[in-house]
Amino acid sequence: MALDYFDVQSMRRSNPAWRLMIADNAPLVAGFLDSAFREENNRSISESGLIMRLEDYLFQLRETEGEDAFPRAARSYLDEWAHNERGWLRKFYPPGSDQAFYDLTPATETALQWIESLFETGFVGTESRLYTAVNLLREIATGVEEDAEVRIAELKRRRKEIDEQIRAIRDGEVPLLDSRSLRERFQQFSRTARELLGDFRAVEHNFRELDRSVREQIAAWAGEKGEMLDRIFGEHDAITESEQGESFRAFWDFLMSPRSQEELTELLDRVFEIDEIGDAASDDRLRRIHFDWMSAGEQTQRTVARLSQQLRSYLDDKAFYEDRRIINTLSGIERKALALRSNAPKDSNFIQIDDSHPTVSLPLDRPLFSPPLPVDLTTEIEHGDESDIDPSALFGRIVVDRARLEGNIEQALREQSQITLRAIVERFELKEGLTELLSYFSIAADDPRGHISDDGREMITWTDPEGVGRRARTPRVVFARGAGGAANGAGSGNGAPVHDVVANDNRFGTGRGTGQ
Repeated sequence: MALDYFDVQSMRRSNPAWRLMIADNAPLVAGFLDSAFREENNRSISESGLIMRLEDYLFQLRETEGEDAFPRAARSYLDEWAHNERGWLRKFYPPGSDQAFYDLTPATETALQWIESLFETGFVGTESRLYTAVNLLREIATGVEEDAEVRIAELKRRRKEIDEQIRAIRDGEVPLLDSRSLRERFQQFSRTARELLGDFRAVEHNFRELDRSVREQIAAWAGEKGEMLDRIFGEHDAITESEQGESFRAFWDFLMSPRSQEELTELLDRVFEIDEIGDAASDDRLRRIHFDWMSAGEQTQRTVARLSQQLRSYLDDKAFYEDRRIINTLSGIERKALALRSNAPKDSNFIQIDDSHPTVSLPLDRPLFSPPLPVDLTTEIEHGDESDIDPSALFGRIVVDRARLEGNIEQALREQSQITLRAIVERFELKEGLTELLSYFSIAADDPRGHISDDGREMITWTDPEGVGRRARTPRVVFARGAGGAANGAGSGNGAPVHDVVANDNRFGTGRGTGQ
């Protein structure tokens, strides 16, 4: 199609792929989404899993670009990318799950494919693409030919060519593809195979659009129910009978054939054993690309089946006649929402919900009445003998600086991704002995980065202010950057006199053993 100025201008303002290309943080968005979804052929990722991936990705970038390069949290970035104004991610809830999942939108897939094409190096193969174009033209011309004699003549011509090739091979003339032709055809296969995975997202998107258009007709219908049902049932096969649906069904039937699966597996194994292809066959994912096609096609099949089931439920008689007043109210809301979709109010607070869940107050949760204790006041105060008071007890208390301990943990995690409590104690000396050690356990229990393992044990040693060596056998504690973790560790003693301090299985229970 010809590119019109006004069409391109409108596309520049509204197309998500174009918005991604001109975004200030486009390298971050493209690099992360490509590594999270396309490199591993992930169709969808849970919200918690994608947040962890993005946190690790941002941490690596901040080490090279500076701490202030990407100051926002990972969840904030994902919410922005999934917003309608961006449209780079699709956030949805699968059936039977209360956790959100993310998937790439077709526009993002298009943008990432175009960016990837900018980095392609090597020769530009034209021969294989020319053969593909010619074969497609032959299939088109032959597929619409109604004259039986013409089609028979074409088949005889092809049979003659095949007979000549067989005769040449029997005479010892075996034509082989050179290394250039092999690499060129494999490069075209690799590009087509990856683009086919991206096409599934566009197919699912188009199916959802078809389903939404049918729902819009139902929501905006103001006539009799019988007329509406006649119209909708006349289009009930709009999803599966559309061009996209028929093409996908033909693809799915071919791919699910056991003979086709065996042929694809055998062909891929044979091609990847050819030495002339070289580094072009280094990506092992292409060797199992047909299984990725099957996984993506199965998800698309489930999407189509789910949309059809929802459409049938949407037209159910019970849902339509159960409460006429509620149905009319909801229909009015839907019509107004459709009218506002293209002309939404500029004020973002034009509708709000006071609370997302009800407040439940159970009578048995209320505390029982407790009578106040009588207070006996006396005005007679006797002054005791102050000669036996030891004022040194006021200054003998041990105070542990919790902020200093948290700073020790933070400093250690900046240099390595995870560290055990034993390593922290070896690096930062315990100034207050056992009390300070128990404070580390208190921090590990409150800090999400800390993990206390009830299965593992480790020996922690230190020297008290009197110069006596102490050691404690405690549960293994690991501090990890970003989330709790577990690691192996073992304690080691020193040469000073040692007194055992044993920490019981209850995390903060302590006891003192006998001296050695």
